[in-house]
Amino acid sequence: MTDTESTAGTDTIDSGVTSHLEPALSETLDARDAAAFVHVGPHHDPDVRYCCPSVERGLAAVAFDGETWLLETEPDGSGHPAERLGATLADRIEMGPILTPARLPHDAALYLEQAGFELASTDVIARTRATKASRERERIGAAQRAAAAGVRRAASLLADATVADGRLVADGEVVTPGRLRKAIDREIVSGGAFPAGNTVVNPDPGHHPSTIDNADGALRPGEPIVLETAPRGPEGYYGGLVRTLVVDSDGGRERRAHVGVTQSFRSAASMLTADIESVAAVEADLEAEVRAFGFEDADAVQTQVAGVGLEPDERPRAGDDEIEPGAVIRLESAVHVADGEWLRIAELLVKGEVGERATYLPAPSRSLEPTALYKE
Repeated sequence: MTDTESTAGTDTIDSGVTSHLEPALSETLDARDAAAFVHVGPHHDPDVRYCCPSVERGLAAVAFDGETWLLETEPDGSGHPAERLGATLADRIEMGPILTPARLPHDAALYLEQAGFELASTDVIARTRATKASRERERIGAAQRAAAAGVRRAASLLADATVADGRLVADGEVVTPGRLRKAIDREIVSGGAFPAGNTVVNPDPGHHPSTIDNADGALRPGEPIVLETAPRGPEGYYGGLVRTLVVDSDGGRERRAHVGVTQSFRSAASMLTADIESVAAVEADLEAEVRAFGFEDADAVQTQVAGVGLEPDERPRAGDDEIEPGAVIRLESAVHVADGEWLRIAELLVKGEVGERATYLPAPSRSLEPTALYKE
């Protein structure tokens, strides 16, 4: 007997996306003349969470036969969940191909084959996850609000900072990358989300923390301070936000870079309002807009576009992946402004349905001035 057996669309296995997911699965099953779709993985596997977020621990084996969801979990029975699910499917449906993700665990594949099924791979889950149902967008929005609160908290600390001996000081203590990171993370938790280890200050352009070994080094006026965070909400969906702040900026190159980056986000939103575009095309547009402000060196500008959802970086992310209506994507533009210093800004954008504008999720001001974020 399965742990869960439910008719399509019922609350037993309902991640808030069944109306989005089930038609895609049914269409794929019909087109491939397949008997069912099956996936097996740990509870934290994004595809498992997408199909069945109620699984809280251990392995899960989930199936959909076009009408009914079936679920077997590790804690509630003896043997491997895939073995039990294979036996249940063999009793319920005609023998025929079963579709699975290409990365199905080897032992799970063996159990399904031993039950008499031929396996074939499909990317239907990845394709469906690339666009988001309304409830998914709400969950991403909640995570983004927590990210915004964290960044605003860091901005308030910087706005109150004074300069002593060439260092930023707030409340009598030196302002360091580690101090800002902790302030951001505390605010994210207060907002009902989890930092998930994704908060870094002054990350390098490869998106790795460049301050991991000098978290206690004092930050200085006039230098760009990059704040990056991608919190995870309680239902597993991520946000993604990057801001660059400068205390006592003297203008110059970072101001010009900021104007170019800001313009690149306007251009990308217009581009994605007008048509369906590939990831590579949007990245190229972001870069071209920034370079138009005089940043001509080959390594002076970096851009990145990728989907956001149950992972902070997911499909669409390959260059030829198209950004379809309903997609939520993270766009980033980064400009090298001095030796070891980058100006980086990242936003989340929702690609609207046909005829709708592409819109950015609410986020703090893109200004370089800490007070502009703090006083919103």
